[in-house]
Order: sequence, then structure tokens, then C-alpha cells
Amino acid sequence: MIPDPSVCDLAATTLARAIACGELSSREVVEAHLERIAHRDVQLAAFVTVDAEGARRAAEVCDAAPAPMGPLHGVPVAIKDLTDTAGLATTYGSALFRDHVPAEDDLVVARLRRAGAIILGKTNTPEFGFGAVCTNKLCGPTRNPYDPALTSGGSSGGSAVAVAAGMVPLAHGTDFGGSVRTPASFCDLASIRPTPGRIPSPRRPLGWDMLATHGFLARSVDDLELALSVCGGGDAKDPLAAGIINDDRPVAARPRIAVTPDFGVAPVSRKVRARFASACEALAGVGDLVPSSPDCGGASETFRTLRAAHIANSYGELLRTRRDELTPTVIWNIEAGAKLSAEDYLNAERRRTVIYRSFRELFTRTDFLVAPAASVLPWPNEISDVMAIDGTALETPIDYLAVTFIVSLVGFPVLTLPARRGENELPFGIQIIAPPGCESRLFAFGRLIENELGFSHRQPKLP
Repeated sequence: MIPDPSVCDLAATTLARAIACGELSSREVVEAHLERIAHRDVQLAAFVTVDAEGARRAAEVCDAAPAPMGPLHGVPVAIKDLTDTAGLATTYGSALFRDHVPAEDDLVVARLRRAGAIILGKTNTPEFGFGAVCTNKLCGPTRNPYDPALTSGGSSGGSAVAVAAGMVPLAHGTDFGGSVRTPASFCDLASIRPTPGRIPSPRRPLGWDMLATHGFLARSVDDLELALSVCGGGDAKDPLAAGIINDDRPVAARPRIAVTPDFGVAPVSRKVRARFASACEALAGVGDLVPSSPDCGGASETFRTLRAAHIANSYGELLRTRRDELTPTVIWNIEAGAKLSAEDYLNAERRRTVIYRSFRELFTRTDFLVAPAASVLPWPNEISDVMAIDGTALETPIDYLAVTFIVSLVGFPVLTLPARRGENELPFGIQIIAPPGCESRLFAFGRLIENELGFSHRQPKLP
């Protein structure tokens, strides 16, 4: 079988239809993508593990089935290596877990398999997902396909590069403070961070924790909607999954769009502000724009506190027992939470509530809120952390994520899309934010601007 490389440029929705009606076999689609990985990943380092034989066996099962197994029947996907895959190494980006092979799939993986998806492998991430550059002691740096000298973004950079470079049409990611949205912005992709609980995490130790979510990266809005349709849905073991109310009202002919370059508090580079202003000029063609933002005063301090507390609680024991084997970034993240008190934590939750209610108030008079999807453009892989923007020092290594982590703080769903760009400009994306439960409205609006304004993926020039 000689793989047809053009298959790798097709969307997941297109591939699913072609395989379901017999125009393509799952095996030939899988082989084409495995060939693309073999050709391009030597340079880009998007994958920690490629399961070629497992993917071929799964494709043969799909091709032998009397009817499609589900909406993603025979379609190749990749899973971020923070998420458990049964029988397939899951390292969490850490040398401590280089030989770890889970016995069970995470629920999101199980739902993808039930929908007929073929898992090609696990994508690279910084250790435990903490890092601005997608690298660790096992793999990386994962290089940006638009300029391999630059970062792909953390921490779903492996998934972003796998999709942008045509190694898979669709990839899973996770997002704590911007880990799906930043790589999407850097790699010219669409992404979805859904309402927390929309994709349940029944094994999450802190059941009411809404800072981290599963998400997806793709080259089109339709592919994101397909992925969420098969992975969303309730689960009794996830308390967040029970309270989501679907809001599928149609999008207004000219929606009201609040726009903010920085939420009033986030450090954002001059180049990003200029690119965002151009994106807003285009958006004015499809909606009524109003410069406006929720009151986000204290948001950065609030997120720092909550994030540090969660990380110290999850990984503090590793710092005590295996410090020498951890990366400096992980050590810093754990130590940041070591001295927090209960009062510190509850004061942060109090402020978080105020910010959430301010977001809610804004959406009583607007349909969408639009902001940049990253505060800076991609930087060289040799620079491990963003410690200054336009010459102004940042207080901590995570402050460059404020433009995304503010949205994580309140748990509103976010669709990101690539903004239009010149031939020689680096990729840059926008966040489109809606109230909890409004993913269908986000997808509808995203399709509109994808089609009418050209806010869509442009393939990198790769050999």
C-alpha cells in the first residue's frame, strides 16, 4: 500500500464521511498519517509515543465492521501525554513515568475509541503540563511548524503541532491556564476549551475543581464540534458534569461583541495589540463591537494562589522524595504553593467569585466576549520562560498567560480561531468567550467568521 499524502490534509469530518461510505479505508488513512509522522516528526518532535501497530490493528477492526462504529469511525487522532491510555505508555511528560502503562483509559479516551477513533499516539507536553516551552527530559522541544526555531507553546504543543503539520486531523489537549489556547494561537489552529464538566473527569481527585479541562485542537470548527459531540455528556462521578445547562439559542444576525485586548489587567505585547486591533476591524463586519471587559481586578493574584495550591497538593510528595529528578519549572510551581494558608486560599476563592459575577453581568448585555488567545507571539525554543513583555519585567513566569488564565478562573467556554495574517506574519489567534453551556453558539459563530472573514487555518510550508 502506497499512502496518498493528500489524505493528511483532509478534515476529520471529511475523513469520517469518506470512510463511512467506503471511499477510503481506515487502513489507508492510518498509513498515510503514519507516513506523515515518520517524515515530519523527526524535525518537529510532536509525539512522545507512536503506536503504529496498535493503530493498524484498530483500523483493520474498523474496516471489517459491518457498519460505522461511531461518528469518528476510522479517523486518526492523537492524545496529549497527560491523559491515560490503556496499554499505551503515558509519561505525563516526566522521566519519572517513562515506563508507565495505564491499565484503563481516561473517560475522554474511552469515548473517542467508542466513537471509532484510531489513536495514533501520545503527544508531547512539558513535565506534568507545567512549562512555557513544550519540552521535557524525554522529548522536545516540540518545534513550531511555521518556524522550527520557535516554540509551539505549552502545554498542548505536541497536539497542536501534530494537527498543524498534518500528522493527525484532530488532537486532544488539556487546558489549565491556556494550555490548549496558546498552542492553537501559535500554530494557526482552532481549539475548544469547553465549560468545565462538559467533558467529565470522573477520576479527578478534586471533583469540584474547574480550573483544568479537556479540550481539542483542529484545523476547523466543524472538527471541534464533532469531537465535543462524542466526548461530552454527563457522568455521575463528576459533580461538575451534572450542572451544565445547554444554551443552543441561535446567534443573532448581528451579535453584540465585547472586545478587550487585556481584560484591563493582563500584560499584552504591542505586536499582539496591533494584531488584535486588525482582527477587531474584521469582526466589525459581522457584529456590533463594544470595547468592554469584566472587572478583573486581582485576577492574576487570585489565579496564582489557586494554581499554586492545586499544584502543591498534587505534586508536593514528589518534590519531597524525588526533587533531583524534576525539571526546574515543576520545582518552582510546587514551591509556589508551599507557604499558602487556608485564609490565602479562601480569599482567592472570594475574589474569584466577584470576577465570575462580573463576567455574568457583562453577558447580560453582550453575546460574545473576544480577546487575544496569547499575550505574545511565538519566541525561540531556547528561552524557557517569558519573564518580560516589551521590556517590562513580569512578576512570575506564568503572568504572560493572564490573558487566557482569567477565563480559566471563571470557567466560561472558549473557542479560539486563527486571525487573518499576512504572508510573512506569525500565527496569532483570538479567544471567543461565551457563558457556560453555550458551546453550540460558539461553534455557530465560529463557523460564520471562519467562512466569511477567513479566520481559518493556513497550512505551514513543510517538506
